[in-house]
Amino acid sequence: MVTLVQLRVIDAVGRHGSVTAAAKELLYTQPSISHQLSRLESQLGAQLVQRVGRGIRLTPAGRLLADRASEIIGRVDSATTELAALVGLNAGRVRLAGFNSVMSSLVPQAATVLARRHPGLELGLTDVHPEEALQQLRSGRADVALIFRYDDTTPEDDSIRLTHLLDDPLYLLTTTGGTALTDHARTPWIAGCERCRSHLVELCEGAGFTPRLSYTTDDMVVMQSLVAAGMGVTTIPGLALRAHRHPAITATRLPVPPRQIYAATYGEPPDPPATAALLAALTEAANA
Repeated sequence: MVTLVQLRVIDAVGRHGSVTAAAKELLYTQPSISHQLSRLESQLGAQLVQRVGRGIRLTPAGRLLADRASEIIGRVDSATTELAALVGLNAGRVRLAGFNSVMSSLVPQAATVLARRHPGLELGLTDVHPEEALQQLRSGRADVALIFRYDDTTPEDDSIRLTHLLDDPLYLLTTTGGTALTDHARTPWIAGCERCRSHLVELCEGAGFTPRLSYTTDDMVVMQSLVAAGMGVTTIPGLALRAHRHPAITATRLPVPPRQIYAATYGEPPDPPATAALLAALTEAANA
């Protein structure tokens, strides 16, 4: 019997023309995708994909199944939405994927709002980087993804709908003196995640120097502790300071455009009731 997982696999492979891209979207390994395709071909007794150069393409039989898979997946998703509307918000689950600093500051406030308004609704949380959060959203493993964007960030595709929550300013963390980037051209720097790290380098290079990245960590509590210990300086977003602030550091707001924090949802409106309730709670928490 063909499973919904197999239908999602053939649909993703058909849209991307690549096992690698399909695996990335569905959060599977490449061998898992290949195994599902082989098993599906064995079950149906038909060749579904063929290799073309370094890539693959669907055979006529594969294209037929992929087209039907897309229709079936859409109907399943619609049925899930309609069922959520029928059941209402007295029960059920809504899933949120977001990055560390927003999960430790804004999300707990939103969770309190959601629990007060809809006590029967269960909130599932996953702490991941924005790119992974969007992957989970597209693959149906999350209902809302919290992401951040800068002014020069490439826009998301049309399938992603964004709700702006707040602008998050950037701060320079030091212990003694030097409240401008240029004051620390020769100071060791502590860098965060890859995306934040590249943004830090761009800021410093715009100020006329290349920062000497001596330490790297994704943990913003650790970053503050390293600064407090005199091991270097760093930049950190305001949400991270809201969640935790080391008493020994000095935080100076930098005169640079803030990053924008968005709640992302997937597909055509309207959102299912549980998703809409979570968006409303996030918006209330952000405004507060």
